[in-house]
Amino acid sequence: MSAAERFFDTNILLYLLSGDDVKANRAEEELGAGGVISVQVLNEFAAVASRKLKMSVAEIREVLEAIRAVCRVVPISEETHDRGLQIVERYGLSVYDAMIVASALLAGCDTILSEDMQDSLILDGRAEIRNPFR
Repeated sequence: MSAAERFFDTNILLYLLSGDDVKANRAEEELGAGGVISVQVLNEFAAVASRKLKMSVAEIREVLEAIRAVCRVVPISEETHDRGLQIVERYGLSVYDAMIVASALLAGCDTILSEDMQDSLILDGRAEIRNPFR
């Protein structure tokens, strides 16, 4: 699987900062192979790191800089929004999860790494959700 085919949900990246060494190591291993994230993932990561983990903006920037060094970042667009709403209707995902899926599909990814979405679900006949901690 090439790095360009893998999209990271925010929760996988947050495990890099986890006290759960097994999950932190697994997240680091997955991220080490590279992949794709969206601006939404950057925003969600910063919000959780600030609010729940009490990290400073400087600390958040440092972690995100390392993530951005190995991941291609795709924008959120009107097309992402429209595709996300179609995914909500078709698969019953939450709006935020659907926007992650829409970003992954529009970026050409065929694997979405997420702990929160249904493992092994195939979306639009081509992108599979995979829980790397299973």
